[in-house]
Amino acid sequence: MPKATKLTTVLILLGAILAAVLYRVFPIGFLLSLAITLGTMAYHFLMRLLVGTALGSPAFMRPDYARGWYRVRPWERKVFRALRVREWKGKMPTYSPEAFSPRLHGWEEIAVNMCCSERVHEVSALLSFIPLGASLWFGSFWVFFVTSVLGAAFDMSFAVIQRYNRMRIAKIASRPRARPH
Repeated sequence: MPKATKLTTVLILLGAILAAVLYRVFPIGFLLSLAITLGTMAYHFLMRLLVGTALGSPAFMRPDYARGWYRVRPWERKVFRALRVREWKGKMPTYSPEAFSPRLHGWEEIAVNMCCSERVHEVSALLSFIPLGASLWFGSFWVFFVTSVLGAAFDMSFAVIQRYNRMRIAKIASRPRARPH
């Protein structure tokens, strides 16, 4: 998954640059639309890779999965049921499944990795709204708004999965006989 994501990011970015250069040579509306679309996509992909690199490691800031922001609140269980997270969580891709493997990590370390992943997705969801600023130059506010909302919703779905799964992993990690790895 990491190689495919990085390759896709590079190809989309190169496509955006090519479309922008072609638009400068041949000022056709379609080329401008293509450059804007690919440029926005490149932003979303690149931003997620950079945020993941910067915030995705416990070395950045080791979160405590049992306290503060990362502690799952009782009302969230109702939200999880309403969203039917259990039904669709297994159909979503995982960027680095090895970070959540009980064969490679202890349960507490997996819970910490889940916090880091949640942090990445929450920050990415917030940063999904930066392209709204491009509407000042290009207009089409609603196009940028819809893509930003969809990008944020995409990231929040992964944050919800992390919170949902961490609830169970934290219980396992707190057991006296939990394998520390």
